[in-house]
Amino acid sequence: MQNTSFDLIVIGAGPGGYVGAIRAAQLGMNVACIDRRETLGGTCLNVGCIPSKALLNASEHFANAASGSLGNMGVSVGKVRLDLDQMMQSKSDIVGTLTGGIDFLFKKNKITRFEGTASIIAPGKIKIATGKDKGDYQAEKILIATGSHPSSLPGITIDESRIVSSTGALSFETLPKKLLVIGAGYIGLELGTVWARLGAEVEVIEYLPRILPGMDSEVAKKFMAIAKKQGLKFRLSTAVKSAMPEKNGVTLTVTPADGGAEETVRADIALVSVGRHPATDGLGLDKLGVTMTPRGRIAVDGRFETSIEDIYAIGDVVDGPMLAHKAEEDAVAAVEMMVGRAGHVDYDQVPGIVYTAPEIATLGKSEDELKDAGIDYAKGVFPFSANSRARAQGHPDGFVKILACSKTDKVLGVHIIGHEAGTVIHECVTAMAFGASSEDIARTCHGHPTLNEAVKEAALAVDGRAIHV
Repeated sequence: MQNTSFDLIVIGAGPGGYVGAIRAAQLGMNVACIDRRETLGGTCLNVGCIPSKALLNASEHFANAASGSLGNMGVSVGKVRLDLDQMMQSKSDIVGTLTGGIDFLFKKNKITRFEGTASIIAPGKIKIATGKDKGDYQAEKILIATGSHPSSLPGITIDESRIVSSTGALSFETLPKKLLVIGAGYIGLELGTVWARLGAEVEVIEYLPRILPGMDSEVAKKFMAIAKKQGLKFRLSTAVKSAMPEKNGVTLTVTPADGGAEETVRADIALVSVGRHPATDGLGLDKLGVTMTPRGRIAVDGRFETSIEDIYAIGDVVDGPMLAHKAEEDAVAAVEMMVGRAGHVDYDQVPGIVYTAPEIATLGKSEDELKDAGIDYAKGVFPFSANSRARAQGHPDGFVKILACSKTDKVLGVHIIGHEAGTVIHECVTAMAFGASSEDIARTCHGHPTLNEAVKEAALAVDGRAIHV
């Protein structure tokens, strides 16, 4: 007979949910995890982080081969042909391997899997009303880790055919001649980059007068200049009033953001990428009386506990950046505190990464935020064009910027645009976690030749003593 009573039931098997379930099992809890999908991994592994990175990697190889740039390194190739079906199959194979890996980890840690749509009918009581494992279940504690859904705009209905979300943009059957991307955030720029590399005309439409809202403006400005050279077009300070699917395309009605005459823009497909919202619908939170924040997220205390005792929430459904790795940190901290251990997540030390080429990585406070807060800071910038490894790899674009407190020299923020920025940033995450100063980074020996030497040089530049510029 199937067990229906557990120490902990986790609702959602994305990065937050499955990591929380595994850590709880390691701590000796009897754990079950419920997810509506047949495969584990949530949005991230199934239709988000992983498939998008698979396509970014494949499309970058295609673009490098097709552009003829490999010839400069003595690598000659013939005519390059896009096999989109095979590219999509490769993406699916990668996803299948990784989701299967989580299934193995669940079995290894003796975590019970349930497939279906869950709601909390009372503290400690969960009902799966639809799906393979319909029934009523009990748990001493419940962890909500249901993630988020793509958002849209008024007057725009996503049909995943002509008007798509990020999910639809990962599975085009044919290459669109023209793709309109509504929204110039992380996701829109990544997916726009994929299809531009493969040969589509890509135009990005953004309501604000800049791309990458919330990111350091100097980095955003630099990336926009590079993206234009790569073929992306930008229409900023523009409001999208409506989007109408047609037999052979889509028609958008746009106006200047501050008002003005309407204009019609046509394309084969429009990608709506205007952010995400918490996936809390259907959980029964209203009936339970769970307190929500003004922004529609679940309010939690320092232990990730909601206003209802023994019901916890993490990841995209609570405050903080909507990032997979943030959800994982939330999850570990939450379940460790459930059993009396210490746990804490500092959202100022959660890196944000845009996996374009070049990559963008950001950490801590931006220069804009420090200016707005009136904080005195010192700034060190070092260009990758002066880094020997970047030159040898053929990736001289971008820079490392370190921001430190003028009085204490404590590092307040690090912003990188360049090849493998998402990897390079992590030495700075460790440094900031230990309260490092720019001097600490500058005095740390960095191997040569490496991209990370640019971090050391930027740290030296905070005090005006960079060596290689």
